[in-house]
Amino acid sequence: MALTLIVFAGFYATPRHTVHYANTLAQALHGPLVLLHVNRASMFDPYALMADSYHQDELNRQTDTAAALYRLAEELHTQPTVEVATDLLPEVARDLATRHHPALFVLSQPAAQPADSSVAQGCAELLRAGHFPLLLVPPTAPADQPPCRILIAADREPFLLATQAQPLRQLLALPGAVLTVAHVSSGVEDDAGCSAALRAVQLSGLLTGLPTPGLRGYKHDSYAEGLLAAVQDTQADMVIVLARERSYLGELFHESVTARLLAHCPVSVLVLPVVAPAPAPVSASASADASNHFAIAAQLTNSVLAGLAPAN
Repeated sequence: MALTLIVFAGFYATPRHTVHYANTLAQALHGPLVLLHVNRASMFDPYALMADSYHQDELNRQTDTAAALYRLAEELHTQPTVEVATDLLPEVARDLATRHHPALFVLSQPAAQPADSSVAQGCAELLRAGHFPLLLVPPTAPADQPPCRILIAADREPFLLATQAQPLRQLLALPGAVLTVAHVSSGVEDDAGCSAALRAVQLSGLLTGLPTPGLRGYKHDSYAEGLLAAVQDTQADMVIVLARERSYLGELFHESVTARLLAHCPVSVLVLPVVAPAPAPVSASASADASNHFAIAAQLTNSVLAGLAPAN
């Protein structure tokens, strides 16, 4: 199955670098590439309360942008599709997903400070709200070869890949890929935590059909700093972080350890949406055993209370 990538394109150095990175990755995955240009990202239509003429004027100005984007596309070897929109809205993102079925949205690394708003920051916020897999590319990431040393940041907590993230297993199966699971602990060396993290990754389905990855533990009071140390130690050229639902609904790109990693990581960061595994069903015998334990505990409690009760 070919994986389609949608990359947010622009004409300055950073977005151009991101386009070339995505082009190299699309070639390695033998998948289509879509160049997308937007002026803004918003959860709400900024033209909803304005006259249609204002929106039409901006659409007319987009003609020159589209022409320049086609010229940029001619520099690439993937013959990408070109898409231009004034605003990335939730319905626009859903429309793009319906028409192109992207495995991944690729965009430039967001600003280091949340206050430093940018189109990339806004797009990342909107897409993470839609639980789309994201690849964030810093200006320092090499754009002439696909990633081959991939670091998977994991902890003890079990997870399963969200449906929309499952096709990206192909990325980990690229020729020459070396995979390492990194577990960061605070204060103490936690070998049990490391092995539990590896087991969680293996049971998630992320590595189906792939060899067992390497395992490294790192001790650091700051989880983000520990992962950055892991990147340096393993010479990784991509980091995979797991975006659980609570992270998506919370502060993934703000005051969180993931935010610091996204803003300062010198290599690309792949954000994969994951879900919690369904709880194991309780067997009838286990349920009966539990009921018996509760009954025995209740009898013991009543006996103790009776012994403590004052005599009449």
